[in-house]
Amino acid sequence: MNKILLLGANGQVGWELQRALAPLGALVTCDRQRADLGDLESLTRLVDDERPNIIVNAGAYTAVDKAESDIANARRINAEAVDALASAAFATNAWLVHYSTDYVFNGAGDQPFKEDDATDPLSIYGQTKLEGEQAIRKSGCHHLIFRTSWVYATRGSNFAKTMLRLAKERDELRVIADQIGAPTSAELIADVTALALGKLIDSSTLRERCSGTYHLVAGGETSWHQYAQFVIAEAMRLEAKLSTTPERVAPIPTSEYPTPARRPANSRLANEKLQQTFGLVLPSWQHHVQRMIKELVELGTV
Repeated sequence: MNKILLLGANGQVGWELQRALAPLGALVTCDRQRADLGDLESLTRLVDDERPNIIVNAGAYTAVDKAESDIANARRINAEAVDALASAAFATNAWLVHYSTDYVFNGAGDQPFKEDDATDPLSIYGQTKLEGEQAIRKSGCHHLIFRTSWVYATRGSNFAKTMLRLAKERDELRVIADQIGAPTSAELIADVTALALGKLIDSSTLRERCSGTYHLVAGGETSWHQYAQFVIAEAMRLEAKLSTTPERVAPIPTSEYPTPARRPANSRLANEKLQQTFGLVLPSWQHHVQRMIKELVELGTV
């Protein structure tokens, strides 16, 4: 039986992975207390003690703006800890699954970035995530690096929930309209991870050729402004009581909402390689957003 070691089990993606990975083998889940990404030696000991076939690292330093002034911690968790896990994976002949980000690109142009396009991060967060990727490749371990974008989940905070809260409190909202990407649910990320690993476990041919980097995002594209309009319209369709209508969400440029870390204007990621390699079809971004809004309305949180 396969043994899977899951790190970051209580995060948005990690929480969904607990469900999705359970049918694949013996799942060992680790929260921050059991697997502290800031303690590199303990990570090596953990892998050596558990001897998993597959390590799934869903832990990360994700405070994008804070990272600009907290560089050492961001680098330790996003790069040095990943290097330690990759080395441990190589030493034990385990597969390493790791999640990266659209922030490794500079966001130039209007075409979706492909896996082998040149990286050029604009922020400390993006730079440290790129360093983590590079450490995995350098280690020589078998790996799946999944780059994703605009991640959300029903559990925890996210952009859609913030928009719905503000739409109840205000008559009008102002939302950035010149950043483009694909909202991607933690549920989709977890399900795709499990499906890819299931195929990998069952096929020696696939195992021999699939180690590498993949873009894992929902289909289609939108702006934060259009995303906000969609969320509000969907909640109103489900009879949520809001003060703001979609028409009263005003578009603004990024320049009117400055942040410590620069965001890429173009967060489009091409996901054809993932779909072709693992025989998957990824749904449009609206699919899981609608499911989340329905759940939030039914829970009475909207």
